[in-house]
Amino acid sequence: MHLFDSHAHLTSEELKPHLPEILQRARDKGVDRIINICTDLASLRAGLMLQEEGVFHAGATTPHDVEKEGIAHFPYFVEAAEQKQLVAIGETGLDYHYQHSDPKLQQKFLVRYLHLAARVQLPVIFHCREAFHDLFAIVDAEYPKHMPAVLHCFTGNRKEAEGVLSRGWYLSLSGIVTFPKSDELRSIAKEIPLEQLLIETDAPFLAPQKMRGKRNEPAFLEETAACIAAIRGVPMSTIAQKTRTNGIRLFLPKKD
Repeated sequence: MHLFDSHAHLTSEELKPHLPEILQRARDKGVDRIINICTDLASLRAGLMLQEEGVFHAGATTPHDVEKEGIAHFPYFVEAAEQKQLVAIGETGLDYHYQHSDPKLQQKFLVRYLHLAARVQLPVIFHCREAFHDLFAIVDAEYPKHMPAVLHCFTGNRKEAEGVLSRGWYLSLSGIVTFPKSDELRSIAKEIPLEQLLIETDAPFLAPQKMRGKRNEPAFLEETAACIAAIRGVPMSTIAQKTRTNGIRLFLPKKD
């Protein structure tokens, strides 16, 4: 059984010093494809230097950081995308919960990354929290309808999930689905079309319930897969196979 981790920050400061053992544990658990999310110049440079089988890179400044780093780092993500060193643009989007960056500036950079993705023909990885109305409106206006995308680490409500799925995007679930208070998210997980489902760790964040308090890593992905399989009443191998197929279709159509 093989698993596809659609979102992990492998070259973040938290994971980078431990990468050899982290990647070995991932392989031991059958995680043979990982999308490494680069969110600043340091993680991007480290990612592009990481020549590891089964690891592929995406990049963008997060909505949290566009006020501090957006202008300075955008050209580096453009260059990496144009040189075909990335398989996706992101994570980009809107986060009105913390508002570490001004919402208007978040919107401005979301548009810039949408235009970049359309120009280089790469999918977009969205981050969205308490901002779905604006995200949908901006993407509908600025991103071609046929272009692919994924809403990563989804924690929204049923209406927001329907908005994601109706646009043909993938919806990715993290270890949050295993948390005791995530009843609504588990209810949504039961109904997501398998053809639009992805799973992720978002490592080093959001370790699943059995590993709460630990630094998250791709090897823990099986807990999320097992939880979703139990919710849907299907073998874990079904979730693993479907989400791996979806991940390859979205991120690696010409690589695998």
